[in-house]
Amino acid sequence: MITPVRLPERHLSRSVKPGPSREPPRPPPPAPKPSWGRWLLPVATLALLLVVLMRVPSPQEGASFSYSDFVGKVGGGLVKTVDINDKGAIKGTLKDGTKFTSRIPTALDNSRLEQQLQSKNVEITASQSRDGSPWGTLLALVLPLLLIVALFVWSGRRAARTLGGGLSAIGRARAKIIETERPTTRFEDVAGYEGVKQEISEIVDFLRNPGRYAIAGAKGPRGVIMVGPPGTGKTLIARAVAGEAEVPFLSVTGSAFVEMFVGVGASRVRDLFAEARKRAPSIVFIDEIDAVGSRRGGGARLGGNDEREQTLNQLLAEMDGFDQDSGIVVLAATNRPETLDPALLRPGRFDRHVTVPLPNQAERAAILAVHARGKTLAPDVDWDTVARATPGFSGADLANLVNEAAINAVRAGGAVIDAKDLGDARDRLLLGRRESTNALLPAERHSVAVHESGHALMAALCEHADPVAKVTILPSGPALGATEQLPEAERHLYSESYLTDLLTVRLGGRAAELVVFGEGSTGAADDLAGATQIAARMVREFGLSPALGPVGYGSGAPRFLGGESTEETLHRPYSEQTQRIVDEEAARLVRQAEKRAVDLLREHRKALDTLAELLTVRETVDGSVVLDVLRRRQRPDGHHPAAAGKPPPSP
Repeated sequence: MITPVRLPERHLSRSVKPGPSREPPRPPPPAPKPSWGRWLLPVATLALLLVVLMRVPSPQEGASFSYSDFVGKVGGGLVKTVDINDKGAIKGTLKDGTKFTSRIPTALDNSRLEQQLQSKNVEITASQSRDGSPWGTLLALVLPLLLIVALFVWSGRRAARTLGGGLSAIGRARAKIIETERPTTRFEDVAGYEGVKQEISEIVDFLRNPGRYAIAGAKGPRGVIMVGPPGTGKTLIARAVAGEAEVPFLSVTGSAFVEMFVGVGASRVRDLFAEARKRAPSIVFIDEIDAVGSRRGGGARLGGNDEREQTLNQLLAEMDGFDQDSGIVVLAATNRPETLDPALLRPGRFDRHVTVPLPNQAERAAILAVHARGKTLAPDVDWDTVARATPGFSGADLANLVNEAAINAVRAGGAVIDAKDLGDARDRLLLGRRESTNALLPAERHSVAVHESGHALMAALCEHADPVAKVTILPSGPALGATEQLPEAERHLYSESYLTDLLTVRLGGRAAELVVFGEGSTGAADDLAGATQIAARMVREFGLSPALGPVGYGSGAPRFLGGESTEETLHRPYSEQTQRIVDEEAARLVRQAEKRAVDLLREHRKALDTLAELLTVRETVDGSVVLDVLRRRQRPDGHHPAAAGKPPPSP
């Protein structure tokens, strides 16, 4: 079995054609709520404050004497009048007109005080204390409770408006329901992917004509999962299926099932499938299903009470629970299929696994044409050429490319997109923003020109390398220069000769520095890292090392998000001795590529110096200039002394 290997890593693709809007009639606006409702809480708060103020005793008038001081004042004949209530509180007036208050201890015998007051001719009056009416006391006790209840009711209504149904809405599925008349996307709106559309079109036929399958005794697919890198148009294809079948389309993301409340995810799954049964036949689309369908029981976690696992269990039960004749099809999309639970992928739940691959060159041209609709293009724009220059671009990348080209056209003062605008946009996406203020020193400028000349000459001299499209020493992003190669055709397999030439081209910049300056520089750091990675894969995965032999330690599972998983890094499927052999063989391949590049550049030293001078003056040259420099340095008999064994190709 031949497995295609993509070097370097590619991005992914989709395209959209806008369709006519078929918005359903909007419901009438809700009746305005009475304005008095907003005043309930402020009025209740004010009433509580009034009751509290009524219950607070009024501040005492005059000086406050202790009982001993009061008795002393009476004995000294200084007290004129006193008023004593039934609680022992005293209010009185001194003979100089000063008012005072005091209190009689109820535990003492007050008969002597009465005799003393009478002997001093003090006017004595009696009064009764007032604690307020019982209704005021009851109101003071009940009103705070009523205010707290009103606050809870008000908060609950605010939460109901926020959550769209209050606490009862937490367990409902937040699915975006698109009814029959809404889907306008069709299969012809999806550029490319003919194989994918043909495979998934059977779902449309099953939803439209279920009787045909019943006559033959066949059952339609219960679920279809689309696997592919991000941006390949999985969601767009799902919408196209709903548009072709003309059935309700219930769309929800996997993360919408998981909440902080235990059991909410399972409740939302049940509610989602209940809505689908009401609208059958219908399509349920779960985007990014890996957020809820990850493997269960992994890691150090014990038990199965995790909220995510409960949600997955409910999803598995629902997919087994509905009848296939009900006309419900579940579509799912993910770019991390290796993380999904095997029970979710088995037949009977997801019967079809559809891979949405990267678009090829023809599909990229069609996607570019779709995204360019409504834009003014110059006659020199050739989408086939742009598609050749954008291997691995996704549909989102291609849309961004066209948009960046339009921005460049506007920035230049025009409204027509030409080929230069597309080329500049591609450079910006791949290399970063052009740094016009990043001025290089003369020595650095010459060093960058020599470095890029080495890359360009190696690409022209190596037989299996991709042709050079452009060489520049203008800084862009972190790169001080760039050599762009344009593949002649879409590659799916890479031979050992191609990989060897690829290593040689990667080491061409460092080799040029060694030939001209006698030493390397930090400018080759990215080249060395990329070459080391390619050489390691040649040894470890592709079996292209005689020391290790035809043994491959590939991952076996696609990782569309890129990078090496932590599990594979910590638990490699080979020993430390095998790793040492891999390191030694990778270093040998890189050293051989560098030696080959150095030898070739020494043979073509004059061409290297000439191309470096041209780059220093012009800053940017195209691939034809590189070939012209090499032709001028050929022998008079026309023989080209290239180590690759083949003269440079004609432009």
